[in-house]
Amino acid sequence: MVPGPREKLLDAAIAFVADRGLTDLSLRALAAELGTSHRMLIHHFGSKDGLWVAIVQEVERRQLAAIDDLSVDPTLSFADAQRAWWAHISDPSLWPSERLFFEVYAQALRGRPPTGAFLPGAVDSWLEPTARLAEALGLPPAQARAFARAGLALTRGLLLDLLATGDRAGVDAAMEDWIALNAPRFA
Repeated sequence: MVPGPREKLLDAAIAFVADRGLTDLSLRALAAELGTSHRMLIHHFGSKDGLWVAIVQEVERRQLAAIDDLSVDPTLSFADAQRAWWAHISDPSLWPSERLFFEVYAQALRGRPPTGAFLPGAVDSWLEPTARLAEALGLPPAQARAFARAGLALTRGLLLDLLATGDRAGVDAAMEDWIALNAPRFA
């Protein structure tokens, strides 16, 4: 399907704010960067808040789709699937989007509009697909959701560490340790 004007503006806005961030960005300044008018952005997204929500939701949707790509190959061991996911999610090409994720997450925790719409799905939207992946790799359903929550927390914590410190060797070693601790559960 050929993207329409709204989708093209959303893609351009995502690329811009991933590099620059959302804090203190006006709709007029963003429109100028995108080569459009603030009125056109309001036409497509309703308001500045509506655009911010659309950006965050689309970035999250794209990352959630990446989990489904991993679950396609049932021949992967837990360790290989986890390493593949970590290689994907910690790739420097995603760092701008991840910085945006943590920026929005922090604003949502402070109750700053419009980011409040982000919180309800920030964890829950990831639990079910991650738990399904854990089950597909052999974890009993009764344990899969708690395991998924722990894995999500660990991954986000290591990503935040990586973005804050740049210590690739340190975070990779921590992920390998987590994989080694959990691999026997999936044998």
